[in-house]
Amino acid sequence: MKSRKYLIPVVALLLLSGACNNNTENSPSGDTSTNQQTGGQEAVQDDVSQKDIVKIAVGSKDHTTLVAALKQAEYVDDLSNAGPFTVFAPTNAAFDKLPEGTLDELMKTNKKADLKNILEYHVAVGGYKTEYMQDGQIIGMANGDNITISLAADKIIVNGSATIVATVPASNGVIYIVDAVILPPAK
Repeated sequence: MKSRKYLIPVVALLLLSGACNNNTENSPSGDTSTNQQTGGQEAVQDDVSQKDIVKIAVGSKDHTTLVAALKQAEYVDDLSNAGPFTVFAPTNAAFDKLPEGTLDELMKTNKKADLKNILEYHVAVGGYKTEYMQDGQIIGMANGDNITISLAADKIIVNGSATIVATVPASNGVIYIVDAVILPPAK
């Protein structure tokens, strides 16, 4: 009697594994080559499911600077992963507020560590929803530093300088569009 209890799950597992097998014998073209895709999660083509953080940013005309910075820092794959992540995404206009030449300097290969530090200061591992954010709340960021949330007149402000102007849900977290680049504390 005990062996029957385990037999059903084993049979179900075998049936599922057989159904998932990429058997090319039944292929209409008889093609036996494999369709191997290069890249990480960002390379997955899916026009049906909710988009991940990177796909949303790539599709936004207001975040081309952020996307270029993510590519330069080699963070596209990381933010395409399952998460959940909370990303404070500065707009192009937010990057334009930086002192002249700052962004150009950060995009240089020898400044990649500085760029990564700034980008990581815009990402928290975990899902932080606005309805649960509190005045004075401290959130640990991916670079190891903290940000502080302030609530004022129905606005959510990060570190007293960046206001959340929009919220965009993603399949792997949430994006908060902010109107300023959040700079980490000097070390």
